[in-house]
Amino acid sequence: MLGLPQSTEVKRSLPKAQLYRQLDWKPVWRDAFDAEVSHLDFVNWIAPKTMPAMAAGNDVKEIFVVEVALKQPTISNDNLLRLVKSIPQHIVWAMTFEEKVQLAVWHSHLFTSERIDVTEASLPLNGLDLDAAWQNIICTLGEFVVESDKSLNEQIKVNEEQAKLQAQIDRLDRQMRAERQPRRKNELFKQIQKLKGELE
Repeated sequence: MLGLPQSTEVKRSLPKAQLYRQLDWKPVWRDAFDAEVSHLDFVNWIAPKTMPAMAAGNDVKEIFVVEVALKQPTISNDNLLRLVKSIPQHIVWAMTFEEKVQLAVWHSHLFTSERIDVTEASLPLNGLDLDAAWQNIICTLGEFVVESDKSLNEQIKVNEEQAKLQAQIDRLDRQMRAERQPRRKNELFKQIQKLKGELE
């Protein structure tokens, strides 16, 4: 799966019942998850043992790929977040339905890909070690680049702050366009310009 080396392939079931016991999910969460998810399987294990050319990182010692076979084309955001945040491992979640797949990772934030054909999906394992590989996976799914003077976590924080600022700008811009009073319109314009300055 995902164009990964055959040496990384594993096939180990992750029973939902076991998951529920370990995570102590509420019955309502279990029912919601059961309604959307057929089964889960570990399908790839990326580690120095399975990929000798890929060294362990300081933080990332191994990366798992878990296939989440769905009963419908997509998984709800609540179910996805509950799943990806519940297991403190470096996991790429591959949600599959028929011949489509969507990838997701959690790293202080949820990053997802578009749904594409399984045959076209690939996972980039660029970098000298697993720290770099994990960072590249996140950057690929999140569609951003880590600036040279920042760590991955710092870049994610900056991106989140910029997204919040942009949302404020968009909201104020809509207010300004709807405003009829010239004085209030001018005040909103000044607020927008100030926020744009912070964004830069």
